[in-house]
Amino acid sequence: MTTTYDKETDPVLSREDAIAILNTPDDQLQDLVDRAAALRYKYKGNRVSIHILTNARSGNCSQDCAYCAQSCRSTADIEKYKWVDEDKLYHNNDFVNEHHLSRHCIGLSGMKFTDQEIEELARRIRKMKEHGTHLCCSIGFLTEKQAKMLKDAGLDRINHNLNSSRSFYHNICSTHTFEQRVDNIHMLQRLGFEICSGGIVGMGESKEDIADMLLELREIQPEALPINFLLPIKGTPLGDADTSGLTTEYCLKVLCLARLMVPQSDIRCAAGREVYFKGQEKKLLSVVDSIFASGYLTEGGQSIQGTLRTITDAGFTYEIESA
Repeated sequence: MTTTYDKETDPVLSREDAIAILNTPDDQLQDLVDRAAALRYKYKGNRVSIHILTNARSGNCSQDCAYCAQSCRSTADIEKYKWVDEDKLYHNNDFVNEHHLSRHCIGLSGMKFTDQEIEELARRIRKMKEHGTHLCCSIGFLTEKQAKMLKDAGLDRINHNLNSSRSFYHNICSTHTFEQRVDNIHMLQRLGFEICSGGIVGMGESKEDIADMLLELREIQPEALPINFLLPIKGTPLGDADTSGLTTEYCLKVLCLARLMVPQSDIRCAAGREVYFKGQEKKLLSVVDSIFASGYLTEGGQSIQGTLRTITDAGFTYEIESA
């Protein structure tokens, strides 16, 4: 379902408006949810897109992102490998098709890749595309040549999150800049890729940082906008982060703001859904239209069967996109 953003009737929020939304009193939250839900139903109807995520390359990353178990400064006890077993990758791809899920998302740790490594990935993509699966890759920084190789192989979408605001970014990463992320996204858009780009909430940022990140994402207009709520991982710099501010109410305010800011995008509640929204799935799904099942790279998640029950019990239908 693709709908053009209607600037005549949809809200165009200022920075001040955005901050005010994040400061909405809890006793007025339902009114905010209703505003966001109206846009959710306008653009997405009653459907929920479900995705599964395969960690195709794990650990040994040269980037120092503070939240990530795979980064060069993480001591988290995770499995590390250069390539996931191909049987597992193709099994997961078959799983997407057999369960009629929306998309197979594939994550690869690392900042840069050789052309040979990209060709190895392209070979795998070509095989998965034989089944018509809609594919998204999270793959660091590509050269234009490498991006074209993946485009030619049939890759549909690339995930490249902004993660936070321009002014806060240096607090979570020093191995690349926020501007490099934005430039990479623009290059991928010029080549015709769909874009998945969002952020992480709970890393010590301010409400102003959340507003600024979403203002940047409004300029990008990604096809999908995932919001992750921090799951502190022992062994990472944010392993002992205080997440007491991530109440269900505050997390909903962030998601409502994302919907109001970029209403035509797939607003996805990604990591943290099972922790911060337990028992509030009906309200959550009235705002977001996209979720993951079966885990998040190095962290577990709700099973596919449990996810389907969550969606149907809340009165929604899950989307059938893949062949």
